[in-house]
Amino acid sequence: MAFSTPQCSLIYEGVSKRTFSELADWYLDLSSVKRLASYARVEQALTNFNIVFGKQQVGTLKPIELEEYQNLREKQGYSPATIDMEISIAKTMIAKAFDNDMVDGRAVKAFRKIKRKLKKAGNARKETVGIGEYLALLNAAPAHLQAILKVSYNTGMRLGEIRTLIWSYIDRDTNFIRLPADITKERKPKTIPINRNVKEVLAALPRASHHDFVFTYKNEPIRARGGLKRSFSTACRNANIPCGRGTPGGITLHDIRRTVKTNMLNAGVNKVHRDLILGHALLGMDAHYIVVKDEDLQAAMEIYATWLDDQINLVNTWSTTTQKQLQ
Repeated sequence: MAFSTPQCSLIYEGVSKRTFSELADWYLDLSSVKRLASYARVEQALTNFNIVFGKQQVGTLKPIELEEYQNLREKQGYSPATIDMEISIAKTMIAKAFDNDMVDGRAVKAFRKIKRKLKKAGNARKETVGIGEYLALLNAAPAHLQAILKVSYNTGMRLGEIRTLIWSYIDRDTNFIRLPADITKERKPKTIPINRNVKEVLAALPRASHHDFVFTYKNEPIRARGGLKRSFSTACRNANIPCGRGTPGGITLHDIRRTVKTNMLNAGVNKVHRDLILGHALLGMDAHYIVVKDEDLQAAMEIYATWLDDQINLVNTWSTTTQKQLQ
């Protein structure tokens, strides 16, 4: 149901019978909302919210249902920051409607009772990019950024290492990326196993005739960090994901590196292998007495790749099943 004017057709018309979809149509049609720089994010957040609650009468919502929504979105692979943002936007809509006598206090009460998923100070650069957010970013990203996101999420390589990667660093015979010391932050050579997902990305990339860089934009090397940051910011906005250090719960490209190490822990990759794959130095006597062979790193990467593929399949299944149940 669309509203011809934001003021007339809903006011005093049985507030308890209005659905969230009806209210969203009204709210998104307000000129004050349309002027928001974040309008696309607001619209997408309400769309996500209404996949679950769209047909429900606003006055019947209970706090426990919002808690279940939080749990559902978490199972779908979304971060606490993204979940909080969606509920916050829905809460803002309800508050606006309440102030204009379009809903009663029952709807407001449900949102006041719900607790945030992101703990206080929990966004102090501890963000990780959940599986659901990763998949949403892939869908929203242009082709050149998609390839970079896939390699980053599968290897934990730094952005600078990815931008400056050249084909001669890729050992196709042994399936390793072998970075020389002069391009790594640690100023030490780094050996990164190529799993099946990265191998698929590399096989699909065209090779330029006038340079040796692996990742390009319009067939040219990506020399500046700023270009990728802008593309990433646009992809986040299109995927309805908070972005940037200055945004509460916002993610950055570098957060993917933290995500990979966390994911490897969850996958069961041991600490030594995690550290070596990401280029973190072994400490103490480990640096002198632990010798890791290439095949050990390949086995560790296989553990991670299998875990990651399973998680992606699980999130896709959750999303598909949820959509079918609500149709």
